[in-house]
Amino acid sequence: MDSTKKHEVYSNTDTSKVNVSEEEWKKVLPSDIYQVARLKGTERPWSSPLENIKDKGTYYCAVCGNGLFISDTKFESGCGWPSFYQPVSKGSVIYEVDNTHGMKRTEVMCGRCKSHLGHVFDDGPPPTGLRYCINGVVLDFKKAQEAEKNYNKDLKDKKSS
Repeated sequence: MDSTKKHEVYSNTDTSKVNVSEEEWKKVLPSDIYQVARLKGTERPWSSPLENIKDKGTYYCAVCGNGLFISDTKFESGCGWPSFYQPVSKGSVIYEVDNTHGMKRTEVMCGRCKSHLGHVFDDGPPPTGLRYCINGVVLDFKKAQEAEKNYNKDLKDKKSS
């Protein structure tokens, strides 16, 4: 979905930890991504095009390409940010206590590059009861290739009949 040039560590398959200086991240990341991912900012609610996307696929870290969430775990929470009830794997995200802004929350960060993603709350749906409230600007979405291939085949079949 995102066509901006990525850092050389960006990969959807490499899960090794990333060690890049803040100075280098600042040089290579677009300012909106840098503000949220590295400075722990927050995008405006309902500003992400990923908030309403219903396609099947995988959501990756826009900073390093790490797989974070699959579309099957996405749900409409009404909070204004893309919401999921579980990450793609235990190690795909990491957690840290966040006591900023007079609140006690749990911050969610990328398990590969430690970029800020958002927060997790305990008011989500079954089966986990969790709501991962994630800034869309730090997500890259890639449609499921098999689903896209089938969709294109179905379109082709309909046109030829």
